[in-house]
Amino acid sequence: MTIEGLHRIDSTRLEVPKGYKTGMRTNGIIYIDEVLEKALEKDAIEQVANVATLPGIVGSSLAMPDIHTGYGFSIGGVAAFDLKEGIISPGGVGYDINCGVRLLRTNLYKDDVTPKIKELVENFYRDIPTGVGSKGKLRLNSDEHRKVLLQGARWVVEQGFGEKEDLERTESQGCIDGADPDLISDKAYERGRSQLGTLGSGNHFTEIQYVDEIYDEGIANALGLFKKQITVMIHTGSRGFGHQVCTDFLEVMQKAVQKYEINLPDRELACAPFESPEARDYLACMRAAANFAWANRQLIMHWVRESFMNILGTGPRTIGLDLIYDVAHNIAKIEEHIVKGEKRKLVVHRKGATRAFPPGHPELPPAYKHIGQPVIIPGDMGRASYVLAGTERGMTESFGSTCHGAGRLMSRHQAIRKAKGRAIWREMEDMGVIVRSAGRETLAEEMPEAYKDVSNVVDVVHNAGLSKKVARLRPLGVIKG
Repeated sequence: MTIEGLHRIDSTRLEVPKGYKTGMRTNGIIYIDEVLEKALEKDAIEQVANVATLPGIVGSSLAMPDIHTGYGFSIGGVAAFDLKEGIISPGGVGYDINCGVRLLRTNLYKDDVTPKIKELVENFYRDIPTGVGSKGKLRLNSDEHRKVLLQGARWVVEQGFGEKEDLERTESQGCIDGADPDLISDKAYERGRSQLGTLGSGNHFTEIQYVDEIYDEGIANALGLFKKQITVMIHTGSRGFGHQVCTDFLEVMQKAVQKYEINLPDRELACAPFESPEARDYLACMRAAANFAWANRQLIMHWVRESFMNILGTGPRTIGLDLIYDVAHNIAKIEEHIVKGEKRKLVVHRKGATRAFPPGHPELPPAYKHIGQPVIIPGDMGRASYVLAGTERGMTESFGSTCHGAGRLMSRHQAIRKAKGRAIWREMEDMGVIVRSAGRETLAEEMPEAYKDVSNVVDVVHNAGLSKKVARLRPLGVIKG
């Protein structure tokens, strides 16, 4: 039964009509089926409607099926804005700027790794700094820190932590131009100084998986995926550095709202006109944080490669730990899109949503031009993750965007209460998944039942045509913050 005030367009689309809330400039579209709709939060619907009131919004205010309430924008939110009439809002990116996912393929089969899985997980946990306040193995001086913010993963590869092929298979080649280290606060520098190459806390993880289902043989072959193959997924972002950049600019944007007399239904939507100095400064600092995140994931991938070689006692050529792709899901980018038959440059906010460009898009690596952009969707640590590919329909309908994960069902506090008296690590081991974590509370917060079933979420975006299923990956071992 459809929620009061909303209109079900079809089996995967729910409309928030333009008249749902005073001040809406456009409608909202939530990609969700009737099963997931039962868990749809009223506050998240309100946030989709609130975003539709923002100046210069182009098309609909969108939300993916992993939608849940966030800061300002819902998690799973997508919104595009005109560069002259529109705005930019830190709430449309989130605190963890360029939180994203990186997927590696190997030449190994499940049976090659299962006997060593506990050793590998322990080695990961020892070699990859994990958890709140964790410190990386690299200690950056001021000049090196600036270079990371300007060059992202490129700087890391130049230092010997990876190959140039890694950059070719990273969104934006691991670096967005236009960062300005001079605008970064001292506090942000301090928080990020020792965190490069660290996993962080919460839902961030490094996971050993195996391919248990192939849905599209042609695309899977192009990505180098096959049944029973071992893969590794890395999920993390810009750590305390990006969090501080967001915190700093929320204060700036609150003042900008008053300065430019922008009427907002929620102060968490604090924003500034795209052409304003405040917006330019935020973009420059957000890009610096995004570059930090790409450098971070590149370094963690290096530690993963070393751990496999140490435990399996063989070289990289035998193991074949090659990057399939790295994609962001908390970012704002200037992109070209066709709107009502006209090509326009827009600033697209994706907050808990993944870019999913179609075959032939100029930003794709040559190896993937014919199949579309790889889309990497992590699930919870007990069920599955997915690989998808971008589509033409997604490009025209959702600004080339799709879901980013399973989406929470419970708050972190609710999950901790629900897990009281339980040994989550043992439950996971009984499911065949070896888990190491910095603390019991993290495992409680991240237990599988705290999340929607990612298979349901992925089916919605697949059936809606926003992206297409390629492969399903099952977890074997994971380290959590």
